[in-house]
Amino acid sequence: MRSRSLVYDVAALLARAGVGVVFMAHGWQKIEAGVTATGESFDALGVPLPTAAAVYAAFVELLGGAALIAGLALPVTGALLFADMVGAFLFVHADRGLFMVDGGRAQNGYELVVALGMAALLFAAGAGGRLTLDAWIVRRRSARPDGPRDADEEEDAESFVESLRRAEPKPADTKPISTKPISTKPVSTKPAAAEPAEPPPAKKAPSRRSAPAPAPAPPAPPAGDEDDKPVAGRRKAANRRRAGETRPGTPPADDTDGAPS
Repeated sequence: MRSRSLVYDVAALLARAGVGVVFMAHGWQKIEAGVTATGESFDALGVPLPTAAAVYAAFVELLGGAALIAGLALPVTGALLFADMVGAFLFVHADRGLFMVDGGRAQNGYELVVALGMAALLFAAGAGGRLTLDAWIVRRRSARPDGPRDADEEEDAESFVESLRRAEPKPADTKPISTKPISTKPVSTKPAAAEPAEPPPAKKAPSRRSAPAPAPAPPAPPAGDEDDKPVAGRRKAANRRRAGETRPGTPPADDTDGAPS
């Protein structure tokens, strides 16, 4: 695979050199004849804007051919040379046939224009190989950041770092810095909802089976009767006198209940 790549690069270099030499020869021919004379010949052939076309063709062919050989800016160079050949085909060679010389007579056909234009298009598309100035520039740019620095640059960098270390104040008390991440949770401003108060315990209804029923109230005594006064001792004595009952060994009760006369 490596030998094939090397063969391809060498073949591409030879192709660029051959096509570039042909372009340079035609460009130099136009410049040697003069831009004014070249413009007049273009005008006779029916080329629009003959002077501008002569300047473009002369310098693009000369400088573009040299750039092809060196492999410099191949996409741009190939595109410019392809446009030059398209103009030459349309305005000069399209109606003159394929061959440059036919039957010993110069026909000025478009065979050379087509070959040069297609080769320029290939080089513009990236068929120039790796033996080019473009590839060398790319390799140098990619290797430059990783390459060794100059001694002066290294010395300046070291002196700058040393000056920063000297100027840095030493802290009196060095405490380890906490690496705990700070919470970024937004603080809620909504008031906290009050907790619902617990309801008081329900009072138990008294059981009808355990609580005794209230006793019925005694009938009210008739009005005007002394014996019915709410005095337990006097009511009992009156009842005893009415019944005439006496206990043996017990003296009869006094009507005054021991009250002084």
